[in-house]
Amino acid sequence: MTDLAFGGASVDGGLDTAIAVWSDYGLALFAVLMLVAWWRARGAGEARMLRALATPLIVVVVYAVDVLVKSAVAETRPCRTLHVVTVEACPAAGDWSFPSNHAVIAGAAAVAIALTDHRLTRVAAPAAVLMAVSRVWIGAHYPHDVAVGLAFGALLAWLLMQLADRGAPLVGRVAGTRFGALVTGV
Repeated sequence: MTDLAFGGASVDGGLDTAIAVWSDYGLALFAVLMLVAWWRARGAGEARMLRALATPLIVVVVYAVDVLVKSAVAETRPCRTLHVVTVEACPAAGDWSFPSNHAVIAGAAAVAIALTDHRLTRVAAPAAVLMAVSRVWIGAHYPHDVAVGLAFGALLAWLLMQLADRGAPLVGRVAGTRFGALVTGV
């Protein structure tokens, strides 16, 4: 990449590339953190294991709700309305901006992971914020798209985790089956 004028400042192409790669592939870190949370929850009690197992499901549900909201709002992306040079190509017309799917997923994953394993918050929370910032940096979203996305994802994940907590006894039932090693670590 070459130097780009973005937001009135010249930005080194190497930094742009790193941010674009994070923006495109950074959500994979949350999948790894979910696996780590599950691994560490084995043998740590039914409630913690249930949260670890519920986390990916909660993130998928939050994403599905976000898609509905995004379609209803139908906000045009900044790269289409502001006519500025962006780090990445502008998504196709009809690929709406508000709220940012990446920010919603990152916010939901960070909260669900934090509720499962507090120590992983040190990685999940900054990663969620960096994901949101990267989406603005590359020109795919307005700042309000990612701010609302993080908050929406986090709040919905927190609410869904409260519902999921009611299913903790199911983990005890699974422990007595051939899938018991997945929830007990034995």
